[in-house]
This record gives sequence, structure tokens and C-alpha cells, in this order.
Amino acid sequence: MSSSKPFTVIIPARLASTRLPNKPLADIGGKPMIVRTAERAALSGAAQVIVATDHAEILAVCARHGIAARLTRADHPSGTDRIAEVAAALGLAADAVVVNVQGDEPMIEPELIAATAAQITGEVPMATAAHAIDSVADAFNPNVVKVVLNQAGRALYFSRATIPWHRDGFAQSRQDLPAGYLPLRHIGLYAYSNGFLQTYPTLAVSPLEQIEALEQLRVLWHGYPIAVHIAPAAPAVGVDTPEDLERVRRFFDA
Repeated sequence: MSSSKPFTVIIPARLASTRLPNKPLADIGGKPMIVRTAERAALSGAAQVIVATDHAEILAVCARHGIAARLTRADHPSGTDRIAEVAAALGLAADAVVVNVQGDEPMIEPELIAATAAQITGEVPMATAAHAIDSVADAFNPNVVKVVLNQAGRALYFSRATIPWHRDGFAQSRQDLPAGYLPLRHIGLYAYSNGFLQTYPTLAVSPLEQIEALEQLRVLWHGYPIAVHIAPAAPAVGVDTPEDLERVRRFFDA
């Protein structure tokens, strides 16, 4: 399994979590969550998988399990800034592809990582993924981020609103999705050219990003294209709550 060119996966990991303290170190079938996530990412065909962390305990856990890890500054405002520091330290070429996999995704599909990485070209410095929404509840849920694309498969806009709005269909009923209407749910997986990854932290925050609370809108605001891979189905859900953790533990214990 591989994309059209080699890529590096960098996994940002912090211990701080309001809903699930010490989340990266949570045990899942005898291994910490961050290790499970790195092992899944390695199945994508990545040239290397590296954990980027600001905590010595995560660094030590990765070392015990043979997972490459780098210690970063503690003051990064986002995971994107954290992986940019590591990518720079690795000395990656400007056109090298870097994939940001969240550390709480122990069930992420390796194929999704590879397919997203493959979207990066000389003209498109950033990529992400999406899948079709088939639930009216998800379509109207502001916690489910939607994306609309142009004919080239690039993002026109991301929103918590129901986009595109089916004017005639929703005028008749909002109990079901109109026939043939399949809005796209954004999947929080990102790939970048390293050159753009190093540029990203220098971009000014955009008004749209602040209104929607969606960091990726900064990229569109500044005029950079984002390619979107359409996954055939919804990916496995990440771990945000104690309930999510128990569900994932049951999967690995089965």
C-alpha cells in the first residue's frame, strides 16, 4: 500500500485533555493508545512514522515500544505547529509529503492515510478527506463539519452549517435527506507538502476561521487549494471520551 510518492506520518500527542486525562497513555489491549495509533499509521506504507510530543513520559513510552518520537516545544498553539517543528528538524525537502494523524485514532484506516497523502501535488500543497453523509441528524448537527467541493475535487468551503443547502428539498421536509442529496462530512486528517507546512504557522488567523472555529478555513482564506479525498465510508471514530475508550478497548479485546 503506497501513495504516488513517499510520505512521512507525524502524530502530535499531548497529555492535556479536558475530557480524558493522559489520553495518549490510555491502555488499549496492553499497549498505550499512542502506540496503537502509530502502529496503525505504519501500515499505510509511510516511509516513517514519528510521534511529536512535548512530554517526556510519552517520549519514554514510545521508546519502550520501538516507536520513533521527537520532543517539541510546549508552547505550540496547535498540533499543526507541533508537527511543523518536527518536519523542520528532520530536514525534509520542501516537496516532501507530511501527514498529520491525530494521536487518538488507534483504529484509523491505513488506506485513508495513503489516499490522502496521494492528493498532494506541485499545485496542491494541502489535502484532507471526507465521506458522504446519509443521516439527516448529521446533516443538521453543527458538530459534524461539512465540506463542498469544486469539479476538481478541491474544497470550496468548510462549515458547521448544512451545506450545500437543498432549497427545494428542505422546503418540503427536514425529516429526511432529499433524494440524491449527499452532503460531505469532513474527516480530520491532513496531508501537506513540507514547504507549505512550514508556511502555515506564519499565516494570519482568518475571520472565517474565528466565526466557524475551523482552522482549515485559514488556508482557503489565504488562497491555497485543499484537495479532498472521498472515502467510501465513514472512518472509525477516534477517542474523545471515556465511552469512546471503552468501545475501542472492546474492539481490541475481541
